[in-house]
Amino acid sequence: ALSYYLDGRPVRVLNSATSALEVALQLCGIGPGAEVITPSQTFFAAPNMIAKVGATPVFVDVELISRNLDFDAVERAITSHTRAIMPTHFAGLPVDMDRLYAIARQHRLRVIEDAALAIGSSWRGQRIGSFGDLTVFSFHPNKNMTAIEGGALVLNDETEAREVEILRFHGITRLSDGTRDVTFPGGKFNLPDVNARIGSGQLARLDAFNARRRELVAEYFRLFPTAPPCLLPHPGYPGDESGHSWNLFAPLLPLEQLAIDRQQFRAALEARGIGTGISYEAAHLTTLFRRYGHYEGELPNTERIARETVTLPLFPAMTSADVERVCQAVGEVLADGSLR
Repeated sequence: ALSYYLDGRPVRVLNSATSALEVALQLCGIGPGAEVITPSQTFFAAPNMIAKVGATPVFVDVELISRNLDFDAVERAITSHTRAIMPTHFAGLPVDMDRLYAIARQHRLRVIEDAALAIGSSWRGQRIGSFGDLTVFSFHPNKNMTAIEGGALVLNDETEAREVEILRFHGITRLSDGTRDVTFPGGKFNLPDVNARIGSGQLARLDAFNARRRELVAEYFRLFPTAPPCLLPHPGYPGDESGHSWNLFAPLLPLEQLAIDRQQFRAALEARGIGTGISYEAAHLTTLFRRYGHYEGELPNTERIARETVTLPLFPAMTSADVERVCQAVGEVLADGSLR
């Protein structure tokens, strides 16, 4: 079903998007001595899997509004050891795919798109995953469609797809006489049938889910309080607003204009019955990746986003009245906490 949704490209499902990222790196032959360019403004799975296969994650900064890779920074980060680019389509907004693949072609790099948040998104009318190199989707419960748990790896050709089948189940190849051989150091990443069945049902409703998300986001933009002003997310590309799948609605708080910090802001909303989240911490400043020599101040946009971002409720079952209540509560908390 997912292959049909993506114009017939080969797809192999796995037990998580994290597993799909790891298998994609193995498929590309990426290991010790290799570098993979990726944002620090992403979930930890991407840099963790790069490190797990023995390669080095090379963190670059993102654009402040889109939260997506700054491709000028990507070009500056390329070295003779670079083997791949692993971009994240943040919140469901595609990166500049034209620029991404132009750079990859010029430098003969593989691309592993972390599209965990972007199933159903599109670029110039083409669905993410229906073109390009390798694409990874997530079916975790907090994504736009779910299989309770699971992920998918979208590939270029059936040869690579067959390799994934081997890698996702212990590297085992079945021989003609019924015995088995191990040809790769694979893992156990197969998706249980019950999860696949749930995912198929969700996929049939995905476009409707995403359309509802866009309607709710339009309400957020219409009703969001303006004083003191938050930095709102990228609204989608002009003429292609439907290309954004809106997994998250994550404004940046004007902390310099507030007498409260982010945790106090979140607690005030929680007291009003509104849950919030943080997406994401700066990966390069975690204990693990500081060991690679990363430091505070290295990626200013990423670090500002990590300090100031807050995710607000967004799911298809929300009503316009729910959005209005959230915006009213945000306005009250901002006004109460303002440095007037």
